[in-house]
Amino acid sequence: MLVKELSALASPLNDQQIDQLKQAAAESSPQQLAWISGYFWGLSQTQPQSAAEPAAQTSVLAAAKPAGKLTIIYASQTGNAKGLAEALKEEAELADIAVQIFSSGDYKGKNLAKETHVIIVASTHGEGEAPDDAIELHEFLQSKKAPKLTNLNYAVIGLGDSSYEFFCQTAKDFDEYLAKLGAQPILERLDCDVDYDVPAAAWRKQALAKTKETLSTGEAEVVQLPVGQRQTAITTYNKQNPFTASLSVSQKITGRNSGKDVRHIEIDLEESGLTYQAGDALGVWYDNYQQLADAIIAKLGLSADNLVEVDGESLHLRDALISKYEITASNPQFVTKYAELSGSKKLEKLIADKDKLRQYAANTQVIDVLAEKKTALTAEQFLGLLRRLTPRLYSIASSQEEVGEEVHLTVGVVEYAQGDEHRQVELRAS
Repeated sequence: MLVKELSALASPLNDQQIDQLKQAAAESSPQQLAWISGYFWGLSQTQPQSAAEPAAQTSVLAAAKPAGKLTIIYASQTGNAKGLAEALKEEAELADIAVQIFSSGDYKGKNLAKETHVIIVASTHGEGEAPDDAIELHEFLQSKKAPKLTNLNYAVIGLGDSSYEFFCQTAKDFDEYLAKLGAQPILERLDCDVDYDVPAAAWRKQALAKTKETLSTGEAEVVQLPVGQRQTAITTYNKQNPFTASLSVSQKITGRNSGKDVRHIEIDLEESGLTYQAGDALGVWYDNYQQLADAIIAKLGLSADNLVEVDGESLHLRDALISKYEITASNPQFVTKYAELSGSKKLEKLIADKDKLRQYAANTQVIDVLAEKKTALTAEQFLGLLRRLTPRLYSIASSQEEVGEEVHLTVGVVEYAQGDEHRQVELRAS
């Protein structure tokens, strides 16, 4: 059979793999094709049986027969969208949904015409721009080459930062482009802010339920599972369940008389099972200053022992402010909401000008916004104004092949004044 005659129905390859094979064949000479043929034959002889040949069938389950598969496409700039897409894939597998996942940079837009169910997880870069790896797909869907997608069921979830004017713009674009091409949404798009974990988890559950409902024929069939096949397990450590690591080294590497404080940090990952590659980022959870939490509580006239509920857990207000919420940096949404509750004329004037609002929020701490006008708030009202705490991301400065169960960072300590005589301290990747 010639390569050009291949189809997914006549081979063990999927459409994406066939397209890649055809492209490679078209660009190769007869001599190169002969070499490739021999290389792949030799490679096939070295693969273990579990990967190269069908394993014996032993386990039997009753399941709903799928009518297709789910394709997940992620457009990620810093890795958050990729992580959310991978969690979605694991959950789909646990729900017995046939699923495949692609980076938007590795997915050919024309293949959307062959899909029945697609979920796109998209972050937004810069001022409403698509992430670098999503630019080609983003542009393709706007072009005349884009196919009609009347048979496609889709859902879109966006990750962004509402401090920016074009919040979740890439997700909004994908949603709009797919709808214009005739695709049918199975669930309303969700635009997530920086504290996206809880709403994103609920949305994923709904999206998979809708997907399974439309993928399934409702007919039960007996499915033979290969020997050794296991359900995919959720990674032991992740953003929701972080690994508690110990700090091994924090060494200043700038000279004694230098005005900069740059540090070499070593963190012990022993027994975590965590792996990383060059270019990855390390997410570090942190607690807020206790003194700042106390000052905010005093400013509001509340009690530190007030009980509040956070994610189904009952906590004292002071503990919630220290470990669960962002209480240092302000943001336009906090300023806007507090202006509405307080009736501050200054803040109301600010929110009428988006540029001035962003500038004010970027240079004013939460406690200083509260000082604009004293307002009686309950603990629940105040927490409703705040963003949830999120981990700080630092570029990894080590190779795991060299350092083993460690991870190294190079960070600069930056101190500057912000608001009314407050000091801001940050660690920045250096």
